[in-house]
Amino acid sequence: MKYKVENKKGQVLISFSIDAKEWEAAVESVYQKTKGKYSHVGFRKGHVPRKVLENTYGKGFFYEDAFNEAFPKYYYEVLDKESEIYPVDRPDVDVKSIDDKGVKFTALVTVKPEVTLGEYKGLKVEKHVDEVTDQAVEAELALMADKNARMVVVSDRAVQNGDEVVIDYSGSVDGVKFDGGTAEKQTLVIGSGRFIPGFEEQIVGMNTGDEKDITVKFPEDYHAENLKGKDAVFAVKLHEIKYKQLPVMDDEFAKDVSEFDTLDQLKADIRQKLEKENADRAEIRFENQLIDKATENASVEIPQCMIESQIDSYIQEFEYTLSYQGIKLADYVKYTNSSIDDLRKVYKERAEKTVKTRLVMEAIVKAENITADEESVEARIAELAGQMGKTVEEVKKNMHPSETDYIKNEVISKNVVEFLKKANNG
Repeated sequence: MKYKVENKKGQVLISFSIDAKEWEAAVESVYQKTKGKYSHVGFRKGHVPRKVLENTYGKGFFYEDAFNEAFPKYYYEVLDKESEIYPVDRPDVDVKSIDDKGVKFTALVTVKPEVTLGEYKGLKVEKHVDEVTDQAVEAELALMADKNARMVVVSDRAVQNGDEVVIDYSGSVDGVKFDGGTAEKQTLVIGSGRFIPGFEEQIVGMNTGDEKDITVKFPEDYHAENLKGKDAVFAVKLHEIKYKQLPVMDDEFAKDVSEFDTLDQLKADIRQKLEKENADRAEIRFENQLIDKATENASVEIPQCMIESQIDSYIQEFEYTLSYQGIKLADYVKYTNSSIDDLRKVYKERAEKTVKTRLVMEAIVKAENITADEESVEARIAELAGQMGKTVEEVKKNMHPSETDYIKNEVISKNVVEFLKKANNG
């Protein structure tokens, strides 16, 4: 096999020439693999000579299958030799000539684009850490109190907003009960907005044991077609009223919900944790700003196929997320009165940014010769081993080369961000 590489704008044209001997071997290989399925008068099935088949169906009877089998071999052989060629899409193949003298064909390959880096050092990005306020600490305490609250039955007053009630209800439209409109001993938090607008508000003021007809109107966009915009009457009986009794915020509360002896100690611990969360968020925000600036300052012509591929990934992720909720993508676009094309448009800008960012980071890695240092790789493997409850040696022994490469890429990604941070003058 002979080949020639011609560089074009954003693409590489590879011209292949397969001589008669190599081509004959490819055709014979296909014949030997497929001969078992052929029948012909005068021969048992699977024993028809190749010449007979070619005389009957034409000289090029096996050419298409032989080319389809031979192409990947020659294509990847060239890619192995020409390491600077980095395809980002399937090649566009054009067969120029094909006969018993051999094959000549071309493969037009869209390759990873060249990035022109702009300023990526001395970007002057400032890191801002949000202050932890007393209100934030109190809000965390309030959440803890809410989780440790107890429900107390009320017998001496009517329902108020925020109460939890137990009710029976039976709904009807024009005097006819409808499916799903009846329930017994149903728990409802007043003000939660779980029921039809206007329903919960009319429970307020009822006392335990009261019965009442509540009139509401179904929303025009209600999911059940037969109930949209309809007036309905719900016969309601109130069985029980409860309210949430919050614990007293004192030292005893701190002892009950934490390892601390005093409320002040608990507050100090909450503040410390919030400060760490704010610092972590600030660090991530700082890193993202550096990456965004370096990306904005660079220029690159991104092949459309790379953007489309990234959009495909986003849609697959979205489809996977929907599946966890028991929703199919086809049903989602139907319910939202949209289409897959609409969804692709939503992801387009995000995909463009993601691809450009990845290309720019790779260019910085190359320009600065950033590598995966052995110490960081070993530390990451040790971290994974700890998560799996195995020794480092066990993990290494069973690690596939692709997994090792993934870890190295993780380390490189981390190292390039650390480089940008150190090179920043903010």
